[in-house]
Amino acid sequence: MTSTIPKAELHLHLEGAMTPALVRRFAKRNGLTLPDDIYDDQDRYLWDDFPEFLNSFDKASAAIRTKQDYADLTSSYLIEQAKVGTLYAEIFCSPTHAANCGLSFDDHLEAVVEGIDRAEKESGIIGRIIMTCVRHVGPDIAIKVARETVACGHPYIVGFGMGGNESMFTQEDFYPAFKIARDAGLGCTTHAGEVEGPQSVWDAIEKLPVTRIGHGVRSIEDPKLVETLAKREIVLEVCPGSNIALSVFPDYASHPLRKFYEAGVKVTLGSDDPPFFFTSLADEYQRAEELFGFSPAELTGITRTAIEAAFVDEDTKARLIAKL
Repeated sequence: MTSTIPKAELHLHLEGAMTPALVRRFAKRNGLTLPDDIYDDQDRYLWDDFPEFLNSFDKASAAIRTKQDYADLTSSYLIEQAKVGTLYAEIFCSPTHAANCGLSFDDHLEAVVEGIDRAEKESGIIGRIIMTCVRHVGPDIAIKVARETVACGHPYIVGFGMGGNESMFTQEDFYPAFKIARDAGLGCTTHAGEVEGPQSVWDAIEKLPVTRIGHGVRSIEDPKLVETLAKREIVLEVCPGSNIALSVFPDYASHPLRKFYEAGVKVTLGSDDPPFFFTSLADEYQRAEELFGFSPAELTGITRTAIEAAFVDEDTKARLIAKL
């Protein structure tokens, strides 16, 4: 039973964790009228393809307006994860999205920290932050985000990453931002090999100081790349439910999670934007068992990989590993 297996998550976008119920709650609290076409009467977000998903994500995110909203979103997500045995979660936080909601870098950070503390106090789960830049917004804003991230020096910020539209700019365009973060001791990860093919992963691992890749699943199309990922011990943050929802692969039978594992590539399981992709971290672990044939021992090993690859400090890491 996967419900008893300890879990850890390295790939979760904070705004993407917002359920339709929270969208309604925040909209009501903030006196907003929601568009009719965000979700259906079964609370399933409405979208058909990647651009429509991004549009749906933005419409839902627009309900967030205050520090309280961000704090409540963070704590509610983490507390729910603790109920299914999650020990640790790294959350992608986007100061760019927060700015669109009218919040400063500091207000956004304080709110997420408050949510992390509330969840740990209530459930024992440990949450940490990966500050992210948005690729399609461009390299200049990425440098600004990196500088603010490093300047604030908050101990809960353990990493720097990049999401957004993979077809815009190159990974190398963002090297200056990643260098600022890496030089300050932050771990680095970037999205690649999801919408774009293996070359996007090569670009990331050759041009940026990353030890992890968000998704990276299309690396499977290049055997040399798979070999390189295994040799360099670069960790893939794999989100099968998201990949299927976005038609990166037509079905679970063609998803390469098991192939990566058997090729010696370090993999972890993440839920990405769970309510948008009709999934959850618990679902990802369950599918890994039922559809990909992972044993409970192997799944616990995947959790161990996630904790070892986490950007959190060594003391916390040791405490978490002891719980396995």
